[in-house]
Amino acid sequence: MAEFNTIRATAGARSARIDEGLRAHMNKVYGTMSVGMLITAAAAWAISGLATTTDPALAAAQIGTGKYLTNFGAAIYTSPLRWLIMFAPLIFVFGFSAGINRMSAATAQTVFYAFAAVMGLSISSIFLVFTGMSIVQVFLITAIAFAGLSLYGYTTKKDLSGFGTFLIMGVIGLIVASIVNIFLASSAVAFAISVLGVLIFAGLTAYDTQQIKTEYVAHAQHGDSEWLGKSAIMGALRLYLDFINMFMFLLQLFGNRE
Repeated sequence: MAEFNTIRATAGARSARIDEGLRAHMNKVYGTMSVGMLITAAAAWAISGLATTTDPALAAAQIGTGKYLTNFGAAIYTSPLRWLIMFAPLIFVFGFSAGINRMSAATAQTVFYAFAAVMGLSISSIFLVFTGMSIVQVFLITAIAFAGLSLYGYTTKKDLSGFGTFLIMGVIGLIVASIVNIFLASSAVAFAISVLGVLIFAGLTAYDTQQIKTEYVAHAQHGDSEWLGKSAIMGALRLYLDFINMFMFLLQLFGNRE
């Protein structure tokens, strides 16, 4: 009986350590993601400020009443360079995912923050297209929805792993449809892409949160701190992408244009 109690106490202590470690792990995931979001927002705002002017003497092109693009703005928004800027985050993600095993956790975190800055450059045009108030409103809506979906993924007892393949295929379909619609310029297709995009990334938010939790619990007993550090950064990247994509699709649907 004493031996049984010892075994039970040991198992309980191990479970408590895993729960405590999981909370710290998720805090690091959300904290890293939040810093990335701040970098993206700051970069997008700063770059859009450099790209526009109200002084006609500094203008390279007019984009609205009393609002002009600077030479820098014309270079990143109207020249062929815009294609590189548009697809740079996608290229960055593939490269980061392929190379993270060869990086230290500190390097991976630095690369993630660099990616967040590149994303800010890529989406900086939203400050030219949409009103500042609508950007803030949609951001708050996205934050509330994201928090609820991520909490569901963390707390639900339902196994969401079966949705993973379906959701990833949906993302691939969105990328292909978005590229095709660059040339079609169909408003109906753009609307359908935005609606599906919101639904797919809402599902991915819950799915990815559960996967991050599951992966931690599966590996925590090995005590590999380096792996856990990089796992937290990759988890932050996954949730960051879910948030930013859901935000962009909601902005397309509900944002007020300049």
